[in-house]
Amino acid sequence: MAPKGLDYEHLNENVKKVQYAVRGELYLRASELQKEGKKIIFTNVGNPHALGQKPLTFPRQVVALCQAPFLLDDPNVGLMFPADAIARAKHYLSLTSGGLGAYSDSRGIPGVRKEVADFLLRRDGYPSDPELIFLTDGASKGVMQILNTIIRGPNDGILVPVPQYPLYSAAISLFGGTLVPYYLEETANWGLDVNDLRNAVSQAQFKGITVRAMVIINPGNPTGQCLSEANLSEILRFCYQEGLVLLGDEVYQQNIYQDERPFISSKKVLMDMGPPYSKEVQLVSFHTVSKGYWGECGQRGGYFEMTNIPPKSVDEIYKVASIALSPNVPAQIFMGLMVNPLKPGDVSYEQFIRESKGILESLRKRARIMTDGFNSCRNVVCNFTEGAMYSFPQIRLPPKAIEAAKSAGKVPDVFYCLKLLEATGISTVPGSGFGQKEGVFHLRTTILPAEEDMPAIMESFKKFNDGFMEQYEDTRGYSRM
Repeated sequence: MAPKGLDYEHLNENVKKVQYAVRGELYLRASELQKEGKKIIFTNVGNPHALGQKPLTFPRQVVALCQAPFLLDDPNVGLMFPADAIARAKHYLSLTSGGLGAYSDSRGIPGVRKEVADFLLRRDGYPSDPELIFLTDGASKGVMQILNTIIRGPNDGILVPVPQYPLYSAAISLFGGTLVPYYLEETANWGLDVNDLRNAVSQAQFKGITVRAMVIINPGNPTGQCLSEANLSEILRFCYQEGLVLLGDEVYQQNIYQDERPFISSKKVLMDMGPPYSKEVQLVSFHTVSKGYWGECGQRGGYFEMTNIPPKSVDEIYKVASIALSPNVPAQIFMGLMVNPLKPGDVSYEQFIRESKGILESLRKRARIMTDGFNSCRNVVCNFTEGAMYSFPQIRLPPKAIEAAKSAGKVPDVFYCLKLLEATGISTVPGSGFGQKEGVFHLRTTILPAEEDMPAIMESFKKFNDGFMEQYEDTRGYSRM
């Protein structure tokens, strides 16, 4: 019989190379245990609503009215919805050509892109062109679209921070490029050294790889650090010298849990640097409604903004976007609401501020509870989560545990995380899924479980971890660090 197109042996080899640890072996095992009736705490993915975060009221009211515009004709609509939600729904419906059931422009609704541009002007102090803003189905789709445009083949390299969010390794594999790692320094609070970037490029060139772009994740995922203005300036200078496109993953910009190092966008730092950098460095920045205090992951709303990208290249990116006809239209409304928030004096303003501040203040507390909890455990060290939604503790596994993992045919941190899952129901992601230095082991967990549940979760983790260490430590030759 002739081979068929979807027989495994005949699939695209790039598809087979793709790995995505966030929904990998641990997640599949957790799903099995859940089906068997075990209570699972899914801390493997930044999915706030799945862990109990309540949606913000005002955006849902507006989108509900946009989804069911006949409600606007109901004489009692003013009894069901506040006046500002009604007005905003009418505003967004007026921007569409046929409501939420119609395709929009392939870049997204022009009026919403204008709202994004106005937001960027307020945030950075520099004008933004709506024609260079593309709305996307979540930031991930935008990242994949740009990587697909840059990567021409296996000799094209993309500089990616390690530890990294596995979207990047997966997409680079899928498009047939080469991931060029640069290592963040854990002992310097996951800082970045430009000398390491230069070494990474030199080593890639030695192997015949042309590095074409650099990824930064700020605030960091999985590491949670916030890049300083000085660090961003160094990165932008480096990209200028090497002719690299900078891809700025800034989806966690609202998630900041300390006051010393606020979020600063790559675009602002680039513009502040002035010519030649501000006129020459190619930058693509990404944002989303999935994170921050919104947490609207299932809505799949995002955007990217392009800076210093030649018009012919923008046309090519638009052409590819048009293949899918249109990004998700309801998600575009969510994006408009995020970048054009309520103002003092609006009917719903006080409620919106109360809800959003409550979420951020609780996340700040949870970041501290989790960091302190990990650092109280035997052979576990964890940098404070400055931003984003994750802790990334280092687990100092005893040699006997590493041996046991090898005997079981598992990577050591996968072995540890599976044992943790079986014992406690806590579903994490092993650090090996994000990349880490040889012989060093981590896990990533979100800080998203409910604040009132967090102490019990950390106590459960500590009990498991300390018992695990007791089981596998050789007290004669292995000391606590």
